[in-house]
Formats: sequence, C-alpha cells, structure tokens
Amino acid sequence: MFSIKDVPSTTSVLSAYTVFTATAMLVKTVINEVQSVANQIIPKQVQDMILSKFGGLCGNGSRMTLTIDEFNGYSTNQLYEASEIYLRTKINPSFNSLKVSKSPKEKDFSLTINKGEKIVDVFEGVQLLWVMTSEKTDDMPQNGKFEKRFIELNFHKKYMEKVVSSYLRYVMEISNAWKEENKVVKLYALGHFGGDSDGGGGGGAWGSTNLDHPATFDKIAMDPILKQALIDDLDRFVRRRDFYRRVGKAWKRGYLLYGPPGTGKSSLIAAMANYLKFNIYDLELASIYSNSELRRLLVSTSNRSILVIEKRHKERSIELASSKAKQSNCARQGFVSLATRERFAASLGVLWGRWSS
Repeated sequence: MFSIKDVPSTTSVLSAYTVFTATAMLVKTVINEVQSVANQIIPKQVQDMILSKFGGLCGNGSRMTLTIDEFNGYSTNQLYEASEIYLRTKINPSFNSLKVSKSPKEKDFSLTINKGEKIVDVFEGVQLLWVMTSEKTDDMPQNGKFEKRFIELNFHKKYMEKVVSSYLRYVMEISNAWKEENKVVKLYALGHFGGDSDGGGGGGAWGSTNLDHPATFDKIAMDPILKQALIDDLDRFVRRRDFYRRVGKAWKRGYLLYGPPGTGKSSLIAAMANYLKFNIYDLELASIYSNSELRRLLVSTSNRSILVIEKRHKERSIELASSKAKQSNCARQGFVSLATRERFAASLGVLWGRWSS
C-alpha cells in the first residue's frame, strides 16, 4: 500500500536532477569535441561518403535521384542550364571548392559550383541534395565534347510530385529572373574564339564571346519613321508570343537587309540584339558539309536569339535576319557552289518552321 514515506524528499529529487543535467552536458561536450576533431582530421569528401553509406544501410531505398543531363539530344537541356544558374545563388563560404572564371570582356569574376560539390536546399519543408558531376566518354563526342556533364537531385520518394510539379518550376523561375537581371548579349560562332563554349546559350559546337558592339537605335543613322516602325514591330513580336502559340505558328520574325558593304546592315542587327537583349548566332555555311549537320546546328541555338544569313554576289550583299523567341538567327557567308546554295535553301526551311517551332 502506498505510503507518504515512499515519496522521495525534495533534496533527493534536486540532487538527482543535478546529476542528470551534469551528465547530459558532459555527453554533449564530448560529442562536440569528437565532431570537431573528426572535421579536422577526416576530409569532407570522406565524411560525405561515410554518411552516404550509412544512409544506404538505414533505408536508402526511400530516396529518389533525378538525373539532369547537360544535353537533350542535340539541344541544350534548359533544366540543366537553369539548375546550374540556380545553384550559383546558393554559393556560400562553407564550400571547399569553387570554379572561378572571367571572360575577356566581362568586368567581374564568375563563380560556379565545382564537380563533386554537394548543395543542400530546403523547399517548403522538403530537404533536397544537389550534386554536380561528370564522366569521361570514349564515344563520338556529343556536341563537340568528350565529357558528359550532369546534375543529380536527391530527395525522399514521398515528395516526388511536389519536386517535379513545384520545386523544378521554382528553379526555372529563379534562373529566368537571374538571367534577365544579369543578361549579357553574346555573339556565337562555330568553334572557340577567345570566349567560352559552355553551352550556356547553345550547343557545344558553338563558341561565344560578349557582343561588344555600341550600336543602338539612338545612335544609328536611319530614317526616323522607318526606325520607329521597326521598333514597334519588334515590340509587337515580343508581346505576341502566346498569340503565335495559340494559332499554331512558330514564334519567329524575319527581316531582309539589302545593300553594298558599309551601309549599316551589321550595325542594325547589333542594334536589334542590344534592344531585345537577344544573343546573335553567326553561322558560316561554307564550313558545313551536309544538311543534317546544318539542321543539328540550327536546332541547338537557344531561345531569344538572332541568326543572320548573308549572301554575297559580286558587290551586292543580302542579309537575312530572323528573330525568334525559340530560335533566332543571323549568319554571313559567300555563296558560290551549287551545294552551298542548297544549304542556303535548307537553312530557310529550318528558319521558317519545317524543323523548329
């Protein structure tokens, strides 16, 4: 039977609580010291590997990994580009390794995530793990590269729907906002010419440099009425992207520029690019040996860009400039042989919708 004598005294309770608290603090201190020593002795990569192996033993089957390849066939994977930009916004001093670069005409240095680095992100209570990785390939280089780059996104399987329907859209939105704020107009051409070839605006066969052309609509000499009509037409084209989609038309706009060298055709194209913040693709048809290669290059151009095709005949010159939100165009080259004229005709077929949208 319960007796009041069985109730411990206040002194005993306080003494037991004091001993428990002191023991808990001692254990916490020991754990912190062990973690500190481990961080100093064991490299971060080894720690990550140990934690990864331990997670596998504790039920790694509940995790899902999405692989985001750099290229989708011949075209750049927009989600890869968006993910790469998004992860730049997550850079902080805790990273052990980062890539730093600077293009010849860029004012600031560019920091990007290095291969093997892991980034933990949290979205609406969901924890996600990003990993930048790549692998060498001995096969025929895809898009001019012998290295296959991809990004892995790891999370719990139960959040699959939220990640695909909400999180990835959020990543795209952040990336688009960042690109719009930090937009630098690029000039792309086949090969590498003192700029970069990161595929940020096109396929791996395209090299790029910043478009450092001062031409603007305020500076070029042009009939004021015609100039304003062109500006209004460009604005109307940009606004009507959804309209083009509704009526089933490719979002493109073409302009024919005609005149001898030195009459301002290239300056007008540069002014259009600077006004729209569209990249320019300079395609030399003489260096292309088949229509299939031509199609591959044209479909690998990026959204919101311009492509010029220049045809020279003795002292006359015709330039075709096509602006399209999905793929815009601009190129120059002399046309002499029948094969080159056929490639010119094939390029027009691509520009006007047979091979693109």
